Amino acid sequence: METLYHQTNKQIHEVQCLMGNLEKTDRQSVHLLENELQARTDQIFNHLERLEILASKEPPNRRQNAKLRVDQLKYDVQHLRTGLQHFQHRRYTREAQEREREELLSRTFTTNDADTSIPIDETLQLNSNLHNANRNMDDLIDSGSNTLNGLRDQRSALKVTHKKMLDVANMLGLSNTVMRLIERRATQDKFIMIGGMLLTCVFMFLVIRYLG
Repeated sequence: METLYHQTNKQIHEVQCLMGNLEKTDRQSVHLLENELQARTDQIFNHLERLEILASKEPPNRRQNAKLRVDQLKYDVQHLRTGLQHFQHRRYTREAQEREREELLSRTFTTNDADTSIPIDETLQLNSNLHNANRNMDDLIDSGSNTLNGLRDQRSALKVTHKKMLDVANMLGLSNTVMRLIERRATQDKFIMIGGMLLTCVFMFLVIRYLG
């Protein structure tokens, strides 16, 4: 197992070094490097499957540590694969935008008796506005996601505060009426938070529905 482990770890470091060359590789050769990285990561995953089997056969006193080492290698190579996929997505998007721009610049707009010509500048401006709208949509979605996360955090804080208040109330021997009032207020706060989350979701849906 040790030999295969060190061999796999070495391959992961080699892939990391090659990943650093992606941004510096010219457009004509970058897909070749991507294919090589994909092939190497696939080979590493095959080695990891073998390592998992070997780790399960280790003596009991060494088995847990062996599995942890294999899991660390799996995490590292999965991180590399995700980075490669993100790079490819950015490249595909960038190339698609460049093709659209070239098509717009090379397109010939003609007129007939009933129509008027479409200035190329206006078409490019429309394309730019569409890209800006997409970016604004992403910003709105991110803002809505942050709001939902904030509401979830507030809910957790309310739960902790509620528990502390109940503990203090028990220590001070408050009456059952006061205890019920505290619980009622906590329930009201929970409904307010849920209502805020629903309103945020509805807002995000309307934005995506009518501006997307």
